[in-house]
Amino acid sequence: MKTGLKKVDIFADGACSGNPGPGGWGAILRYNKHELELSGGEHKTTNNRMELTAVIEGLSRLKEKCCVTIYTDSQYVANAVNEGWVYNWKRNSWIKPDKKPAQNRELWERLLNELNKHEFEIIWIKGHAGHAENERCDKMAVEQVKKRM
Repeated sequence: MKTGLKKVDIFADGACSGNPGPGGWGAILRYNKHELELSGGEHKTTNNRMELTAVIEGLSRLKEKCCVTIYTDSQYVANAVNEGWVYNWKRNSWIKPDKKPAQNRELWERLLNELNKHEFEIIWIKGHAGHAENERCDKMAVEQVKKRM
C-alpha cells in the first residue's frame, strides 16, 4: 500500500435474526486515536447483506483516498474480494460459474465503487473469538436487530 495516505482501520460486522429476518450492522472507523462508531439495520434482510452493508457504510464515511485495512468476520465478504470472485462476477455480468446470478449485486457494486477510491486490504478475523473491536461491532449489530423485532 502507498505511504503518505492516511491509515484507517475499519472493523465491521453484521447480524440477522432469521435469514431473512430483522438485521443489523455495526462498524468502527479508527484513524490514529480517533474512533467513529456507526450502526444501522433493516427489518427484513439477510446476514450477508448486513455484513456487506457494514463495510460499505464504513468506507462511505471516508472523505479522501486512504490506506484502509478492513477487518471482517465474514468469509463471504473477505473471500469474494480477496479471492477475486466479485471481480469475476462483475466481468461475467453478475453470473457465477454455476450459471446462477450473484446475490446482492447492488451491494457488491456499491462496495466495489467504495473500494476503488482507496488503497485497501481485507483481513478475515474469527468471529466471537474475543477480538475486541469485532465484539463491539457485533454488539452494535445485535442491538440494531433487537430494535427491528
